Formats: sequence, structure tokens, C-alpha cells
Amino acid sequence: MSRFRFPAGRLPDEALLSGLATGDPELAVTFVRRFQHTVFGVAIAVTGDPQLAEDVAQQTFERAWRHAQIYDARRGSVRTWLTAIAHNLAIDAVRSRRPEPVAPEDLEAIIGVVSETPEQHALADEASSRLRAAVAQLPPEQGRALVMAGIYGMTAQQIADSEKIPLGTAKTRVRTAMGKLRTTLTSPKRGDHVQ
Repeated sequence: MSRFRFPAGRLPDEALLSGLATGDPELAVTFVRRFQHTVFGVAIAVTGDPQLAEDVAQQTFERAWRHAQIYDARRGSVRTWLTAIAHNLAIDAVRSRRPEPVAPEDLEAIIGVVSETPEQHALADEASSRLRAAVAQLPPEQGRALVMAGIYGMTAQQIADSEKIPLGTAKTRVRTAMGKLRTTLTSPKRGDHVQ
């Protein structure tokens, strides 16, 4: 008597996930093929880096394989569960990337540079000019801390390590710089008349 076998590609998502957990190679391949575009799509949307997104997708399927037994259909579909895993792993991957260190003397040059190219003139508006001018007026150590945090996304601890200062000092520099910018940018410009 021949055994009837349901095509793996037509199995419900939950059955494929169960097959993945048991180590069935055919069901595992079918599971990955069914969700690979979705998982990669989530990863690339968060990371913006195809290579990193591939790594995240691989980690997502590994995690799904390791944790398939704890999947609970009452809390959402397999697709929702898998995309949540991919999203969380992608966010972790982006957070774990360390910004490339920039020498403090280079930061001073970055702060002070105002380019004269026609493209940048066309794109630069009055608000960005005021912001650059306000940052340039800050004391150099506050300007560097602000640029490190705001442009390079460095944490206060990373700023402290880079500048070789205590963590509290780094936090104070960023907070003080932000306060000065807020005051400068919210005060009326010369020539503005309130009527």
C-alpha cells in the first residue's frame, strides 16, 4: 500500500514550523523559501545594508528553528512571529554597529566647514545656516560632543571614551550644548519685528 504525502508547499505555516523544529529537511527548506522574502524585506528595511540584512535573515531562521516549540498561535500568525524576530534582530544589529571614531581635530574642521558648491547652496536653507552658525558659536568641547551625539549617533559613554573625560562631563557637555542651541534658535533673529 502506497503512502499518500501532502505536498510540503501546501502545508499550513504552523505545520512547516513544526517540521522545522523536528529537523525535517524538506519542511525546513519549504519554510525558509516561504518566508525568505518577507524576512529579508524586514531586515533590509531596518538596516539599509544588504549584507547585514542577509546576516539578520540567517539569524532569524536560526532563532525560529531554536524556538519553534514556544510559538503560540493564539498570539499571532507564524508570519507575524517571524517578522517580529527579524525586526528585533535587525534593530539589535544596527545598534551594535559602532560608529567609526573621528579625531577631535577633524570634528572641529567639520563644524567650521561651510561649503560653497552650488548644489549645497541650493539645498541649504536659512534654518540650516542658523543651525551651523549656532553650533560654530559653541565652545569647541561642547560642539564636538554635540556633533558626536547628534550626527554620529554616539552614546554619552562613547563620547566620554573618545574625549577621555568622565561620563558625567560628556553628558553635561551634550546637555549644555543642546540648551544653548535651543536658546539661540528660538530667540528672534535681528531684523524680525513682532507686530
